[in-house]
Amino acid sequence: MLAIIGGTGFTQMQEVEILAERSPYTALGEASTAVTEARLEGQEVLFLARHGHPHKLPPHKINYRANLLALQAAGATEILAVNAVGGIDPDLEPASLVLPDQVLDYTWGRESTYFDGDFLPLDHIDFSFPYSYEMRLRLLAAARRSGIALRDGGTYAATQGPRLETAAEIKRLARDGCTLVGMTGMPEAALARELNLPYASLSLVVNPAAGLREQEITLQEMQEALDQGMHQVRNLLRSYTGSR
Repeated sequence: MLAIIGGTGFTQMQEVEILAERSPYTALGEASTAVTEARLEGQEVLFLARHGHPHKLPPHKINYRANLLALQAAGATEILAVNAVGGIDPDLEPASLVLPDQVLDYTWGRESTYFDGDFLPLDHIDFSFPYSYEMRLRLLAAARRSGIALRDGGTYAATQGPRLETAAEIKRLARDGCTLVGMTGMPEAALARELNLPYASLSLVVNPAAGLREQEITLQEMQEALDQGMHQVRNLLRSYTGSR
């Protein structure tokens, strides 16, 4: 069953049939919110709001481990994460949709593994390619069917937040090869891999990253890009779900 993790601007499913709500409690604490089971395009899906509903949890205080466990317990077999991001690549305009294929982790202090020697014994995973190749192919096909522009590939820089980055930090990320910057991409992707759950990120650009233009980033323009882009995100989710 497909599980959708909604990020900033996507805290609840709309225009779906709600079937049930699953408990947010897990062996590693409480998930951000209850897991919603719904029917979308004739298919049962799961939904979890990463920051809670209403939006309240900052990126570094999200219990990512509990979120993934709650989805797995509800029957998830693959995870599609929706992330609001900044565009480091100057070609990425606000409201652009990107399907990253790599990630660089700049976060710190987060509970980032199940294999901590307490919950599970120490183990290692291969993380060479953090996003599911098969899911990415299906998402690209769904975008083509729907006439939605979806950029194939990019490197997601996961930063600590909740503040936005400095212009110097963005220059560093660009030198490192990053094309997107967000605050929630890790450890979520790695935890999904530890649970053997295929995982992909659908990243919505809501602002040019710091220093790419003279004026400062405003919350108003970010909200406008969210409102415009989330309509496309929902259409893409319908196409992706309907083809499964």
